[in-house]
Amino acid sequence: MTPAIDALKKAKVEFTIHEYHHEPGCDSYGLEAAEKLGLQLEQVFKTLVVQLDGKQLVVAIIPVASKLSMKLIAKAANAKKAVMANADDVQRSTGYKLGGVSPIAQKKALKTYIDISAENHPQIYVSGGQRGLDIELAPEQLQQMTKAQVSPLTSELKS
Repeated sequence: MTPAIDALKKAKVEFTIHEYHHEPGCDSYGLEAAEKLGLQLEQVFKTLVVQLDGKQLVVAIIPVASKLSMKLIAKAANAKKAVMANADDVQRSTGYKLGGVSPIAQKKALKTYIDISAENHPQIYVSGGQRGLDIELAPEQLQQMTKAQVSPLTSELKS
């Protein structure tokens, strides 16, 4: 089990584990999860770690087919600037490998923001803490487990 699954069990949160075979050459982990599990892209969320104003790390949870707006995450966090965090910093801070970063039970509890679109679904899917493992749970449960703030975080992707 992963720290995320252990934490959910301990908190007696209702959730479902979904496993799939991760292809090592795949570089879009969230899209791979949606495809392999036969899910709508809007319901599968990716966990991104960003650095604010060159210092603080925060977590953004957004739909896998969406692009994180650095302006919107900075605004939500009352920061001037946001950039994607360095991969080594992400792994050191969360305790999870890239592609398997769960928003739940990270080594260091980071301030977390969930895209407002999560509220459109009774259940959403997030990483369970390793590649090939997703957790299905209610957005309210995720918000409670991560003490997250719900905010608009994405800019529309141009086709």
